[in-house]
Amino acid sequence: MTNSTSLPSAGSGARISVLRGGKPAAQGAPSPAADSDERTRDRVLSAVLEHGPVSAAELGDLLGFTPAAVRRHLDHLSRAGVIEVKRVARAGAGAGRPARRYVLSSQGQSTLGDDYLNIASSALKQLEEMAGAEAVRKFAVERFADMERRYAPEVDQAGTDITARAQALSAALSRDGYVASTASIEAKSPLPAALSSVQLCQGHCPIQQLASQFPVFCDAETETFSRLVGVDVRRLSTLARGGHVCTTHIPTGRPAATEAHAPGAGQDTLNEVSNHLQERPL
Repeated sequence: MTNSTSLPSAGSGARISVLRGGKPAAQGAPSPAADSDERTRDRVLSAVLEHGPVSAAELGDLLGFTPAAVRRHLDHLSRAGVIEVKRVARAGAGAGRPARRYVLSSQGQSTLGDDYLNIASSALKQLEEMAGAEAVRKFAVERFADMERRYAPEVDQAGTDITARAQALSAALSRDGYVASTASIEAKSPLPAALSSVQLCQGHCPIQQLASQFPVFCDAETETFSRLVGVDVRRLSTLARGGHVCTTHIPTGRPAATEAHAPGAGQDTLNEVSNHLQERPL
């Protein structure tokens, strides 16, 4: 298939831009105070993107701000529509009212570099109409084959330890603007240690709108991650399906398989049925 449709990459447009007062900034040089506030709000927004759902107190600890300063910037970002509040039930009996946690809104996600997604969406719809769903699937596989070729040497340098490979993958994704992170989940007794895992989270998806219309992009990315780390992985949530982040479950109970990756492999075996086990909206 001729690859005549190019999709935006995270690295090309994942730049956070905060609106002043909920409206586009006026032309001309801002005052020093306004410029300082904007930079601070960018830091707050970046922290919400990377750590959300996150509380105001947690943001204050992360950034070294007073509670009053954090809430002032959170209120501004909420009015601008780029973040929103999620109510999260507290752990334990009699824990009281649900806690307030902040996450990026759909509008906030859209500020991070999807200027050409409407054009790409129209092109893919036309491709599907003219050549069928299989043509879209092949396009998605080819897109992530390029990612696989670029990431494979870096992931392979981490050796056969799955956790190390997942961390290397996370670093590569973050460099491309996906705002990725990993968290180790240790199995608690009496469960065997073989059930331990790593959760790979991505706070930004440069093709979120496309993936919501064409879930095969999420499937192709999941298959790519599996080959890179060398074990079967499973998607627990995706931004495209309403999750706060894209979360991939990576079991760490055994070393990576030999020949863990093969760029472009699986083009004829990609599962057409999405394995997303989506988190429920809070």
